[in-house]
Amino acid sequence: MSTADSNYTTTTTRQVLAQTFDALLQPERFKDYGPNGLQVEGKTDIACIVSGVTASRALIEAAIARRADAIFVHHGLFWRGQDGRITGWMRERLRLLLAHDINLFAYHLPLDAHPDVGNNAQLGRVLGWTADQRFGEQDLGFAGPAMFDDAQALADHVAQRLGRRVTLVQPAAQRRIGRVAWCTGGAQGYFESAIAAGADAFITGEISEPQAHLAREMGVAFIAAGHHATERYGAPAAAALVAQQLGVEHHFIEIDNPA
Repeated sequence: MSTADSNYTTTTTRQVLAQTFDALLQPERFKDYGPNGLQVEGKTDIACIVSGVTASRALIEAAIARRADAIFVHHGLFWRGQDGRITGWMRERLRLLLAHDINLFAYHLPLDAHPDVGNNAQLGRVLGWTADQRFGEQDLGFAGPAMFDDAQALADHVAQRLGRRVTLVQPAAQRRIGRVAWCTGGAQGYFESAIAAGADAFITGEISEPQAHLAREMGVAFIAAGHHATERYGAPAAAALVAQQLGVEHHFIEIDNPA
C-alpha cells in the first residue's frame, strides 16, 4: 500500500533535509542502539521522499519504482553489536541504495519519543488517547486516561483500530480500565514502569515470557499488538511534516509484516 500526501515539483538538498529531520527529532538527546540520521549517502538534490517502517529490500525496491531520492524509516540498516560484514541481505540492500543514488535516513528512539509525530504519539491518536504523562527510560512511554469496562473490551478496541489480532494477558481479578500506558515496538521491558505509573493496562508490540506472570501477579492487563503494527504511524507523520515544510513530494509505502 502506498499513500501520497504531497505533490510538489520543488527540490531541497540532502544537507537541508538532514538538518530539518534533526531539528524535528533531536537525536542528540537520546542514547540509542544505532546511528540516527543519514545512514547511507545518496544524491544531493531531493525532490521525492518515501517513508516506511523498515529499510527492507522490498521498501527500497518500492522507493526505486517511485523514483525516490530519499527514504525515511524507523528501522535502519545499522545496529549496535551486529555483524559488520557487507554480505548477503545487507549487501543487496546497500547495492540497491548505492546503485540508485538514494539517501537513507533512519531515526529510532527519537521517532518513538516525539510528542506529536512520533510512534507513541501517533499510536495514541489512532487509538483515541491523549497522553498526560511520560514514563520509563528516556521518557519513551506514554500514559493517559481511557475508559473501558474491562481488559477484554480494551483489547477488542485495540484490535479493531489496528486491524489485527492482539495478545491479551488478563489479571486474575477483573477490573475497569481507567488509565492506559503504551510504548510501541519491543517495549515489553517497560511493563513494570507502566505499572508504577498507575496504569490499569499496558499496550506494546511484543510480549516475552516474564510479562504474563507480572500481569497476573500485579493485577494489570498486558496487550501485545504487534511490533510493526504499533510502529506504522510515526515515519509517515514525520516525513509528511518535513516534506510539507520543504515543499517536496512524499509517499508512505506500507510493506506488509505480520509482526
